[in-house]
Amino acid sequence: MEGKRRSVPRRLLLALAKTAVALVVLSVLAVLVLRFVPPVTSAFMVTRYAEGVFGGHAYTAIDYRWVNWKKISPQMPLAAVAAEDQKFPDHFGFDFEAMADAFEDMEDGGRVRGASTISQQVAKNLFLWKGQSFFRKGIEAGFTVLIETLWPKQRILEVYLNIAEFGDGVYGVEAAAQRYFGKPAAKLSSREAARLAAVLPNPKRFKAAAPSAYVERRTMRIERQMRNLGPDYLREVWRAP
Repeated sequence: MEGKRRSVPRRLLLALAKTAVALVVLSVLAVLVLRFVPPVTSAFMVTRYAEGVFGGHAYTAIDYRWVNWKKISPQMPLAAVAAEDQKFPDHFGFDFEAMADAFEDMEDGGRVRGASTISQQVAKNLFLWKGQSFFRKGIEAGFTVLIETLWPKQRILEVYLNIAEFGDGVYGVEAAAQRYFGKPAAKLSSREAARLAAVLPNPKRFKAAAPSAYVERRTMRIERQMRNLGPDYLREVWRAP
């Protein structure tokens, strides 16, 4: 009888270990498949839909249009990198200096700055739920490592620009370009790309269609950063792998 009692936790641990291995394998397969196949949706889009249908929030139609990287103006990836992650071509998914600065600001009681790289944002938007728990952050880190290992930088940036939210229910640069500027993503100007990048931190609050004074100032700062980085900054990234 005592032996049977001891075997229960052993069987439980074995089941948990098998489940963990299965989840890791499925995660690797999902990331590997999405290196070549456009995502049908993302975790954040599913969450937004569920909030409207089941969560009592006002329903917002999802406008999501995938577009191949060749049909995106080169101004747009440059604007996104200038605004969100200027070390993107060089890091392996994490900007530890930015993370340390953000932690110091939090310790000093200042405004908490975002320190997530574009790779981390892809992992979060594509696979995970909203939240700030250490558990979710740990899973995000795991997906970030997988994405950086299995995808070229060009694919990471392509997926990011296609699943990022640019307005209430507006996902992807093609949907945003058509909605706000009446043109395809391939024809975005430097100013228009900077405007879209300016709303990325909070697309529900910041409006690309009717920009506030803050969004306009941020747009001009991003344009200056784009000029400082130069048109060749992403030459080794924004091309066929």
